[in-house]
Amino acid sequence: MELWSKLRNLDAYPKVNEDFYSRTLSGGLITILSSLAILLLFFSEIRLYLFSATESKLTVDTSRGERLHINFDVTFPALPCSLVAVDTMDVSGEQHYDIRHDIIKKRLDHLGNVIESRKDGVGAPKIERPLQKHGGRLDHNEVYCGSCYGSEESDDQCCNSCEEVREAYRKKGWALTSVELIDQCKREGFVQRLNDEKGEGCNIHGFVNVNKVAGNFHFAPGKSLDQSFNFLQDLLNLQPETYNAIVHSPLSWEQISHKINKLSFGQEFPGVVNPLDGVEWIQDNSNGLTGMYQYFVKVVPTIYTDIRGRKIHSNQFSVTEHFREAIGYPRPPPGVYFFYEFSPIKVDFTEENTSLLHFLTNICAIVGGIFTVAGIIDSFVYHGHRAIKKKMELGKLG
Repeated sequence: MELWSKLRNLDAYPKVNEDFYSRTLSGGLITILSSLAILLLFFSEIRLYLFSATESKLTVDTSRGERLHINFDVTFPALPCSLVAVDTMDVSGEQHYDIRHDIIKKRLDHLGNVIESRKDGVGAPKIERPLQKHGGRLDHNEVYCGSCYGSEESDDQCCNSCEEVREAYRKKGWALTSVELIDQCKREGFVQRLNDEKGEGCNIHGFVNVNKVAGNFHFAPGKSLDQSFNFLQDLLNLQPETYNAIVHSPLSWEQISHKINKLSFGQEFPGVVNPLDGVEWIQDNSNGLTGMYQYFVKVVPTIYTDIRGRKIHSNQFSVTEHFREAIGYPRPPPGVYFFYEFSPIKVDFTEENTSLLHFLTNICAIVGGIFTVAGIIDSFVYHGHRAIKKKMELGKLG
């Protein structure tokens, strides 16, 4: 019995007889408000417990020898698909001109409606027998070997398509002039395609795979007819009648107005914000000047780890932009250029759930804290009201 008596003396929650309770209107209002606050914070904690939170951490990027997918979707409202090409180059010396794989071009009319969607490349139906290297037309059962028009690296080299002729010229460092006189290009309808696309626009989307070093990729008008060091010379070297048939005015192939529908470096991950998505720039031709539009991109390597431990290696980026007018010599080639470099700092995002013990601790803190604060407020209101009432009864108020 003494033991039970001692335990009873340790009771930190002494009970008061209900006859001594004094319930007030203010106490009821405070009880309702505190209960609503407890419910609100309780459900907030439930949501935080059920859904993961993202923690971030900065580390030094020590990766080496990696490659990067640059995904893009860009629309040129006044530049035909046959006159726009994608090139890449970086500080390591790797260069790729007129990239065609993993890229899709959509021809657009003046209203922006899709006319045709195709993978890049020349592929119109051949309308007559090919011209052989020796000068005659291809006969039945004869193996075709087209001429490279003086750009052969060996006597047995053959150029059987317009693209192979252009590639042979690139290797020689020559500009491809008089495209309409090249048999392969004429049969494949290359010049006819330029004429058919007069006044059209182009949507080009896909991706390029580059080294993870500083470099640039760009969309260069006229490059499809060109070799690596003479951006627009082939257009300028077309025969006058062909040039006039293809081009409305001297500025039409330099019209680099564009809209970036999508641009990302690497794989998408939850919460990523790409600052160039939806950006549009309209070229002002009122002064007769063209130039190159430049985006300077700072790429931040990012690793996103979801709640299941799966990692997404991607990148975030910031960007500034500048239009460089073609004034002075040498004139900058018209085009849209993206110059990118990588930050040495890497960002790690990790999804984490709140532990059960942390959740229970927060719930107890919410309930106990609100009841304590509500009790203090109620006591202040109750005793303040009693003091005022007592003074009124004694006639001391006022």
